Amino acid sequence: MDFSYPIEPGLYVIPRNYEWHSLATMRKNIDRYSFIGIGQETDGMLGFFDGVNEHGFAAATLYFEGYADYDLPHAQKEPVASLDFLHYLLGRCQSVDDVIPLVEKVRIVGVPDPVTQKAAPLHWIATDRSGKCVVIEQTKRGLEVIDNPIGVMANSPDFHWHVTNLRNYMQLSTTQEKEVHWGDVSLTPFGQGAGTTQLPGGFTSPERFVRTAFLKTHVHMPDDQTETVHTCFHLLNSVFIPKGIVMTDRGTMDYTKYVAFMNTHTCTYYFKTYENNQILTANLWNYDVNAPHPLYLGSIQYPAAV
Repeated sequence: MDFSYPIEPGLYVIPRNYEWHSLATMRKNIDRYSFIGIGQETDGMLGFFDGVNEHGFAAATLYFEGYADYDLPHAQKEPVASLDFLHYLLGRCQSVDDVIPLVEKVRIVGVPDPVTQKAAPLHWIATDRSGKCVVIEQTKRGLEVIDNPIGVMANSPDFHWHVTNLRNYMQLSTTQEKEVHWGDVSLTPFGQGAGTTQLPGGFTSPERFVRTAFLKTHVHMPDDQTETVHTCFHLLNSVFIPKGIVMTDRGTMDYTKYVAFMNTHTCTYYFKTYENNQILTANLWNYDVNAPHPLYLGSIQYPAAV
């Protein structure tokens, strides 16, 4: 999760039947399912960045600057603020199959958040225990649920663009030619890795999408759970932004605040922060999923109960 504004994300457990009020309508919502997630509470507004619920349905949100459209015609659908939508999904969906019928009943609207003072332009990725994955985007085309067989999402442009852009990198390979001939000239690679010469190395969203998609598709995934977790973090280390490498036009640093993975089968959270490279874990089932109030486990930098 990358951001250029000062935030202090925390780890929360939201219980079953938790009542909360919509930012768009102030109507009461009730979560059917408990979930564990990373979010931030500011001025009484609690928004989530990612999470996994008791049924193994997991979702996350990313910035979608320049493409998210909240000015669509007002159909007879329930308005849900972009900041609330991830919470809305996690509290209602048992699986990805629940997303489409849910989305058909709502429209995403913009409500200014207290950190940026503007409506957060967002899109979302969701998956479940079956491995099925979708991206949810509201653009000028409308609100869409898009099948995501590659299991990767980045920031802008839209997901369709990112997938089309992969065609520019079809020559990428985990192997390399032993020898090629240009006329009478014999050419050999300098060593291993020549098949990845064209793999983009920058920190733009398109470059990070391509890099992550290639690595995720080809990495060796071990059978051991602990090694699998380490492999997942190795993957995202390739797109981790250090402080000072990406500067905004406001003169602030856009950097990776934290990296997180969720085991949809065990409802376990794995995460590490910019300040702490140790992998921390928290399991939903270690807490009271029927508690009367949300449980705040502390800042992800220094969680108190994991």
